Amino acid sequence: MADKNPFPGENNTGHIWDDNLRELSNPPPRWWTIALWASLIWVIVYGIIYPMWPAPPGSQGFTKGVTGWTQMNEYNTGVAEVEAVRAEFETKLAGMSAADILKDEGLSAYTVASAKVLFGDNCAACHGRSGQGGPGFPVLVDDDWLYGGTIETIEQTITGGRKGVMTAHGKILKPEEVDELANAIIEGKPESSPLFLQKGCIACHGMDGKGMAMLGSANLTDSIYRFVPQGDQSQLDSVKYTIMHGVNDVTDPMTREAVMPAFGERLSKGDIKKLAVYVYKFGGGQ
Repeated sequence: MADKNPFPGENNTGHIWDDNLRELSNPPPRWWTIALWASLIWVIVYGIIYPMWPAPPGSQGFTKGVTGWTQMNEYNTGVAEVEAVRAEFETKLAGMSAADILKDEGLSAYTVASAKVLFGDNCAACHGRSGQGGPGFPVLVDDDWLYGGTIETIEQTITGGRKGVMTAHGKILKPEEVDELANAIIEGKPESSPLFLQKGCIACHGMDGKGMAMLGSANLTDSIYRFVPQGDQSQLDSVKYTIMHGVNDVTDPMTREAVMPAFGERLSKGDIKKLAVYVYKFGGGQ
């Protein structure tokens, strides 16, 4: 092809296809060459300033750079700056109770902001990111509290956990008796059934069926249920199931499981105090 080059004097390689398609041998644009060399120079300069180059075996693994910069140093510096800003608030919080924090609007706002991550890491898996509750787990944004919703009680709950027990009545009650009690509970009038007294339900839920905070027993009159229906199950079916199989009853393999773990050994007292304020601020806490 080179012997029959129809483009004499042109800077091509002599490789020609389809009469006029040829391979030229022009140098790249000057700007491209300048950019290439500038990039190579920058790589070398960068490698001198920052950690980069592999070091010989037996050394620390890489060159440290003239600045000594590392990501960990930058991270630690950032953390130190944040801690310096928080120090004033944290010092005040250390000597205050959760109830005292709630009385101080500024500290209360700071506590809620700083406890958001704590709640997300330790509580949101069960109670939802906003305290709305998950399937089979309590809602924290209403005013219905089994053990009471004072700030002191919430702090106690987080510290020691909770594990209430309801006896399974499936072997004690007849099916029609379960139906009668369940319907009375759904109507919000458990005491309207003579069985409520006769079968000893008042021992835990009280004569009026409104529950006892000291036992963590449910209020059966407010139509707020700890266990919501699953699948095609109705709320009536769910209540019947709870009556028959109880809650945390080790004698019944089909019992409901409801355990709030204790965080007293996982979290510091300060973190628990913050979480208590955070949960209280959801809107319940009465």
